[in-house]
Formats: sequence, structure tokens, C-alpha cells
Amino acid sequence: MAFSLGVLLFALGIGISIAAHEAGHMFIARRCGMRVRRYFIGFGPTLWSTTRQHASGPTEYGLKAIPVGGFCDIAGMTKLEELTDEEAPHAMYAKPWWQRVLVLSGGILVNIALTLLIVFAVAVGWGLPNLNATQPATVQSTTCVAPTQNPDGTLGDCAGPGPAEESGVRPGDTFTSLNGQAVADFPGFVAALNSAAAQHVAETGAKPGDSFQVPAQVRRGGGATVDLELRVALVERLTASQKKTTTGAVGITVDRVGDRIRHYNVLTAIPGAVGFTGQMTEKTAQGLASIPAKVPGVIQSIFGGQRDADSPMSVVGASRIGGELVEYEQWPSFLLTLASLNLFLAAFNVIPLPPLDGGHIAVVLWERVRDGWRRRRGLGPGGPVDYRKLMPLTYAASALLLVFGAIVIIADVVNPVRLF
Repeated sequence: MAFSLGVLLFALGIGISIAAHEAGHMFIARRCGMRVRRYFIGFGPTLWSTTRQHASGPTEYGLKAIPVGGFCDIAGMTKLEELTDEEAPHAMYAKPWWQRVLVLSGGILVNIALTLLIVFAVAVGWGLPNLNATQPATVQSTTCVAPTQNPDGTLGDCAGPGPAEESGVRPGDTFTSLNGQAVADFPGFVAALNSAAAQHVAETGAKPGDSFQVPAQVRRGGGATVDLELRVALVERLTASQKKTTTGAVGITVDRVGDRIRHYNVLTAIPGAVGFTGQMTEKTAQGLASIPAKVPGVIQSIFGGQRDADSPMSVVGASRIGGELVEYEQWPSFLLTLASLNLFLAAFNVIPLPPLDGGHIAVVLWERVRDGWRRRRGLGPGGPVDYRKLMPLTYAASALLLVFGAIVIIADVVNPVRLF
């Protein structure tokens, strides 16, 4: 029940974010005297609509049958459009360049504002994760390894020294490599451990209760490097859907360096939210740049390959993540995931390719630069760009986005990313 509620709430959050994005275009367009013909949420057949009169003319508002996306139809976005005599004075292409850029940036600005608002609310209500806190693979203590996990998420009973201690690992040791892979921090150690366990199971058919050894290196007090044969126990753990899976465990605990959560009051939350959003923006840009390299992995996951936790997701996958977070009562993470989605929408639309907002902004800026050169040569403005020349690029970019979207949606259904 909680999972389904979380999915619905996150889907609603996505819908509100998209509606707000389009509303950003609409309100700024009206302020600049442009005619907004239609403002709809969704695509496909119209379920409901109403028309209201505004200073620049009537606007039809409505809902479509397919609740994915939305649009804001502004009269005269390009000179190719047919305009009535009443619409012509309010055409977008006839307005000053800075007004056109402002309108096209309206949705992006709204998504950024929503991100800041959500992050601010989390900062005041719960505090924000310290993204500068590190988690080195330094052993705080060695423990025994529970062979199973209970349905409520707790681990089963265990006793004894544990594989790490039996292999000679001591508190204070820092892992620097495992099974030939360099280890930079504890998440890197876990990834290398999981990879080694999966490889061993695939090659030998080993089962929970078995163990194997892998070469490892640790840095000990004084900076000395020690080579170890690390014993890894194969254990049974549960996925978020309560399915049993086999993974590796060695029995160590580590601790972060720095506070995990930073707490704020209403005043300190303002710079805190701005700084945290800046860090999110950097990670979002890195994520966008890495998407092409991750597409092959997403395709492989459709046919049974392992789905990386940081692989691209569609609104289907994001809503599922929202469901998991609500199921485990992780409300701050739920809200920050929604904030991250808004930031992604903003960053994605900055990409200078039609039909994205960034593509239209690039055209307006090109017109501005071109007309500047024409003035230097004693010529008049060149007029709006002929969008017919951009149609091949627009069709190619649209097709690429559709294919990518279909691949990610299928992967999110067949092999979704799971947090727990």
C-alpha cells in the first residue's frame, strides 16, 4: 500500500513539475504581450478544456488523455505559422529578442525555482545530506557475517570472528584494491566485492554458505601496504521485492568523515539550499554528459544484464523509486529525488537542440549575432530564421529522444533500478 502511494505521489509530483514548466512559458509570454493559444497537460485526445479571455487574446486550458508531458502553444513561435489578423500583433517571432529568450527560458527558470524551494523545505524540516562527507574504505571494526536476511530487513544471527578478521584485516586498515580493482572509497569497495561475488557464482555455481578468496591490499598504520588473501562469504539477501539474491560479505564496518546531515534554521537554510543545489547541478551536468556511454548498459539490462544503480531512468523508473522511498519512510530522500528531477528537466532543456527549449534559444541568439554582423556591414536585420532548414535536425533529434525514451521505459519495466 505504501509503495503504491509513493508511486502515485511521485507521479503527481512529476505532473506538477511539468505543468509548472509549461506555466512558466505561458505567464512570461503573456507579460510580454504574446498570444498563448493553448495550455494543455498531457497529449492525445482532449478530456476537458475551457477557454478564458486575456489581454493578448483567448487561451484554451485543458487536459489530454495521455498524462505524459504537456505543452504551451504560443502564436508565431516561427514565421512558418499561419496567423490570423488578430494574432499577428502578438506573434512571438515579432517580439524583441530578449523577450523571446525570456519566454523560452521560463520553464527552465520555474524548474530551478521548484528545485530551490524543495531543497529549502528539506533543509528546514530534516537537514540536508553533506555531499562533502567521505566514506573511505577504512575498517572501523570487524564483525561476523549473517548468512541470511529477515523479511523485515534485519539480518539474521551470526557468531564468530568473521571472514575479514580471519583473513588478517585489522581495525584501521584502509582497503586500496580488491581482486585487482583499485578501491578509492567504501562504495568502490562494495562494488568490487559484489563484482567478484557475481563472477565467482557465475563461474562455479557456488551457493550461499560457500566462501572464496580474492587478493586484496590494505594500507596499514605508518602507510605500509599489506597484501592479503581476503575470504569472502556468500550470503543470502533480499531485494526490495523480497526476492532472494546471493552476494558477498566480509564483515567490516566503516564510518564517514564529516557530519552526514547538516541542520539549518529558516535563515541559514537559504544559503544552504543554494549551495546544495549548486552541488546537485554539477552532478546533474555530469550525469547528462555520461548518458550516451550508459545506453548500451541499459539495453543489455533489458535482456537480463545487470542494471546499474546510476543508469538513466524514465518517469516510470523515477516513480518506482519514489514508491520505494515512501515504503521505507524516506521522505527527505523522496523530496530530494523530486528536486533532482526538476533540476534534470531544467538542465535537459538547456541542451541547444530543437525541439528542446535550448534549441529555440540558440536560434534566437544566432539571429542576434547575425544581425550584429549585418549592422557592421551597413545592412538591416535578416529577419527570423527559416525553420524549414532546421527540420532535418529537428526530426533527427526528436527521433533520437523517442528511441532513447522507449529504451529506458522498457528497461524500467523489465529490469528496474532498485534502492533497497
